[in-house]
Amino acid sequence: MAFPVNLILTLIFSLPHLSSASFTPPDNYLLNCGSNTNASFSTRSFLGDSSNQASTFLSADRSISLSDQNPPPNSPALYHTARVFPGGSSPQSPAYRLHLTTKGTHFIRLHFAPFKAPTFNLNSAKFSVSVNGFSLLTTFTPTSSVVVVKEFILKIDSPVLEISFLPSKASTFAFVSAVEVFSAPKDYIIDQGTKRVVPNSAQIFSNLSSQVLETVHRINVGGSKLTPFNDSLWRTWLVDDDYLLLKGAAKRAWTTHTPNYQSGGATREIAPDNVYMTAQEMNRDNQELQARFNISWEFPVGSRSVLHLVRLHFCDIVSSSLNQLYFNVFINDFLAYRDVDLSALSFHVLASPFYVDFVAESDRDGMVRVSVGPSDLSNPARVNAILNGVEIMRIVSPVSSKVGYGKKNVVWIVAGSVLGSLVLLSLLVLCCLCFCRPKKKKSRTKRSESTGWTPLRRFRNSSISRTTEGTVSSNGYQTLRISFAEIQSGTNNFDKSLVIGVGGFGMVFKGSLKDNTKVAVKRGVPGSRQGLPEFLSEITILTKIRHRHLVSLVGYCEEQSEMILVYEYMDKGPLKSHLYGSTNPPLSWKQRLEVCIGAARGLHYLHTGSSQGIIHRDIKSTNILLDNNYVAKVADFGLSRSGPCLDETHVSTGVKGSFGYLDPEYFRRQQLTDKSDVYSFGVVLFEVLCARPAVDPLLVREQVNLAEWAIEWQKKGMLDQIVDPNIADQIKPCSLKKFAETAEKCCADYGVDRPTIGDVLWNLEHVLQLQESGPLENTEEACGDVTGSGTTARQGLTSDSNTERDSGDGTSGIIDSSQVFSQLLNNAGR
Repeated sequence: MAFPVNLILTLIFSLPHLSSASFTPPDNYLLNCGSNTNASFSTRSFLGDSSNQASTFLSADRSISLSDQNPPPNSPALYHTARVFPGGSSPQSPAYRLHLTTKGTHFIRLHFAPFKAPTFNLNSAKFSVSVNGFSLLTTFTPTSSVVVVKEFILKIDSPVLEISFLPSKASTFAFVSAVEVFSAPKDYIIDQGTKRVVPNSAQIFSNLSSQVLETVHRINVGGSKLTPFNDSLWRTWLVDDDYLLLKGAAKRAWTTHTPNYQSGGATREIAPDNVYMTAQEMNRDNQELQARFNISWEFPVGSRSVLHLVRLHFCDIVSSSLNQLYFNVFINDFLAYRDVDLSALSFHVLASPFYVDFVAESDRDGMVRVSVGPSDLSNPARVNAILNGVEIMRIVSPVSSKVGYGKKNVVWIVAGSVLGSLVLLSLLVLCCLCFCRPKKKKSRTKRSESTGWTPLRRFRNSSISRTTEGTVSSNGYQTLRISFAEIQSGTNNFDKSLVIGVGGFGMVFKGSLKDNTKVAVKRGVPGSRQGLPEFLSEITILTKIRHRHLVSLVGYCEEQSEMILVYEYMDKGPLKSHLYGSTNPPLSWKQRLEVCIGAARGLHYLHTGSSQGIIHRDIKSTNILLDNNYVAKVADFGLSRSGPCLDETHVSTGVKGSFGYLDPEYFRRQQLTDKSDVYSFGVVLFEVLCARPAVDPLLVREQVNLAEWAIEWQKKGMLDQIVDPNIADQIKPCSLKKFAETAEKCCADYGVDRPTIGDVLWNLEHVLQLQESGPLENTEEACGDVTGSGTTARQGLTSDSNTERDSGDGTSGIIDSSQVFSQLLNNAGR
């Protein structure tokens, strides 16, 4: 009988011997704020700050005890009261003064439970929090009724710890529901060995223990959620499911054996047993993946280009003996630790916990990415990588916020105001001078990725809205805005009967505009910001480009927390629905070739239509749409990225794409090139030929992955045996040979061995020529050389097969074939 993984993990964690041993901190203050009674919470007793026992702790002269008259059922008593600090004309004294017995690193946890009371609605509070004069929170306000716990780790060198809650202005107030202050274990944060992760160099980060740290994420990788009951420092560890990219790349691992703690490694205070008893390892059983790949997690941290401490926990619970496991660690796509050998790091004791600290900046999207993947030292038979836990802590830059406005402070405030006014005046003069100067045209297009959510109306008349393609007017994105009312009317209030597709972004509806133009309306999940990067990417890219074989953007809507994209309507829908899985009549072989050629033309324009080019990143049969005349157009640019600059070979980025179509080299190295699109397009070619999904897990193992299966038949010279029976008798042998060789080259393991999309386009046009005029018999002389070198191949390029490309006014022009196919006509080209 098979048991679910979650059930097994739950049973493991419920065993009594797995509860972490009690840690007794020298300093241990637990305060139930706004109450004169104690409250039990996570096996500990919080002292009422209004009780006689706590009378020396509460030092604020003006504060109010507040009680929730209608607390939610089964909610902890700790969150039924709060201490409120009203705003006033003069600064307040510190709220709490706590005497410490030992100096050093301490945990400070602040609990905020925003409930509504007749006198105060705690959701409307706005305030700052400081400790010993240093700001930990600035203009903090709860955003909902959910309890918020803020945890800080900092070094205290004073015998007294003062916590102040300062309303942002006189009309607001501050509050707190509970306070925890307790000593951290010795050497919880150490200064030695912390590596600063930066591109192309190794640095050591000094004085880490002197930094103020704010906990952002604490993750039990591969395991279940852990509550304070299972942690000697009363921490909560969340599961990693929501942060794991490409879930099929990872597989849970667990053990029922207690970790082997050794001197010099991790302790139970660094992380509890349960963290080290579970992990994610490479899912080598997944037939969709290649032998070597990375497991990646992406953690939103909210702020861009800010330093974070990234603590990674490891414990080799997957090896049967020592020296079997070697792997690499990446942070933000940079190599952070090469050839990790847990056997050596854990003093040659198997399943011994170990942790490593890194300092890294969050990226431009406010993310921190962590990846583990196989090392070059890995035994090919035992390729693997693991991760047991992740902690991410923001390194806070302390800002002095001493209480009190003395005469010296007033002088400095006045002086600062005067100086600030002078600086502002100078900036205004400088701006006027800049605007008066003639603007130079930029010679280089902007990168098309977004760095966060900025309402598009802010781009009006900005450089980003005036593209070099001439497809957007001087009003920029404003000309593309469509009101929510018009979209709502045109889709009959988003009638479910009008749904024509569902994707990762949301539902797609058939609709019409006021001028009766038929459109496809892609609506993001209402109120969600999850698809913001895709939303902005689509708009940014589709307003820069226009091509007959790319789906056109009609407009967008961003009203009422909506993210809606409106495209030209493609009557025949996705290519996939004309190959298999629907009632549509199958396309003929000639129609399929014309569709592939059209899609290749659109993709070629993406790759070559600007100085950097654009990499689609999600080419598949559902993203190639057909209009009423079966003209193919590439769609869905939500994952697209600008290509590498002239002095670069690739773009380093987290892996995005679809299983079965994903370039294995991109997956392994996280280095994106236009050849990644070529690989995906090669899979589409096999899909067109064989009329089956790129991945079908219901088939036998060797047939699950279409590209691998088709290439095996191709190498045996028997690809005709797996061709779609609907077209098998339509294909001339020479046409099939050229098509199959082209698809096989597209799916080469390494990008350097793949053709460019320009090469692919020419080959497909040659395939169509052979289909229409080629011989009935398959001969080497008649079929020529598929690489394009040789007389026959060059003769195959006619004026009818020139690649279309838009000119600046949106009309289609012709690119000279000698330029587009220079690599084909020159044997030294590749």
